[in-house]
Amino acid sequence: MTATPETPATPAMPAAVSDVDALLLVSFGGPEGPDDVLPFLRNVTAGRDVPRSRLEVVAEQYRMFGGRSPLNDQNRALAEALRAELPGLPVYWGNRNWAPYLTDTVAEMAAAGIRRAACFITSAFSSYSGCRQYRENLAAALAALPPATAAPELVTLRLFFDHPGFVEPMVDRCVAALAELPEKARADAHLLFTAHSLPLSQARASGPRGDAYPRQLRAVAGVIAAGVERVTGVRHPVELAFCSRSGPPTVPWLEPDVGDRLAELAGAGAVSAVVVPLGFVSDHMEVVYDLDVLAARRAAQVGLPVARAGTVGTDPRFVAMVRELVEEIRNPDLPRRALTEFGPWPQSCAPGCCMPSPRSQAAIQGAAEGGRHADAAILMGNDATSTGRRGERR
Repeated sequence: MTATPETPATPAMPAAVSDVDALLLVSFGGPEGPDDVLPFLRNVTAGRDVPRSRLEVVAEQYRMFGGRSPLNDQNRALAEALRAELPGLPVYWGNRNWAPYLTDTVAEMAAAGIRRAACFITSAFSSYSGCRQYRENLAAALAALPPATAAPELVTLRLFFDHPGFVEPMVDRCVAALAELPEKARADAHLLFTAHSLPLSQARASGPRGDAYPRQLRAVAGVIAAGVERVTGVRHPVELAFCSRSGPPTVPWLEPDVGDRLAELAGAGAVSAVVVPLGFVSDHMEVVYDLDVLAARRAAQVGLPVARAGTVGTDPRFVAMVRELVEEIRNPDLPRRALTEFGPWPQSCAPGCCMPSPRSQAAIQGAAEGGRHADAAILMGNDATSTGRRGERR
């Protein structure tokens, strides 16, 4: 189901324009070379008692690519594109798990006299690790500032999963990937949309009323498939699968796995598939290893022709979307564009949205009780201040 973009009713008195004097690009981070890989993985898994042997298995995946994640270079390119799109607005960049760390970047912003910064988180969908945790990371970075420091106000931009600046490039990526398939296999190709798997408990807690993560993914997949149909004249079957599962096998996660689903499609007589990395905005490790290596290998084993769609990266429409989201902060009366039944996602998250597990919540509460800038989370539409970590690879 697709909804037209919603335009708020004109209020009797216009809302005050509230400027920002910087943009902060917020991302996950990744190792820059072989010596960084294990320290980076220790950062990602801190507090989880993951054995070194397991970290070594994941480290080998990085070594296949020279021990360097693509993510930091992709964020550098995005930051440069944003500087060109937003002339005169300083663009900073900070990561959760590797340099430049958010704590250091926020300290740099405070030293530069930044008063109010818009924060663009490179994660499009609702979940604890993809949304709320980044807000907690920002609050923790503020709490780490020396007591006499004038802390900047950090205002997160809204989730963008159904914004045209994200959706329209993904339509084009799907069309381009279809053209890579053998001509006889294109018309009947399945569009297999993929995203990072989550523990079921985290998926069920996502969003203000639960299950927002899978519901958002399915809604946007349908909009993109409809866009592909407008371009090609073909309505392709739509599938949703997940990749990059980690953690003990006894803990249930979102399924099906993308490799398993490709094998099932082949067994059911499918002639081809396009794997669409919907849950990712750039070609980092979950894409180049889990999709381009593991999923592609599984498809080859079962004889299913596949092509992989690209991510949005620095597509000019995606970069312009960020500028549009910044303008929404500056002037709340501007129309807010969205292409699904969800409508434009709220600027501020509801209390209790995307709550972590009870164990993580206990750690968050302990940190909040001692944080100097505990009220910073309120400015960001959150109700906790701390960090938690989950075993992702970027």
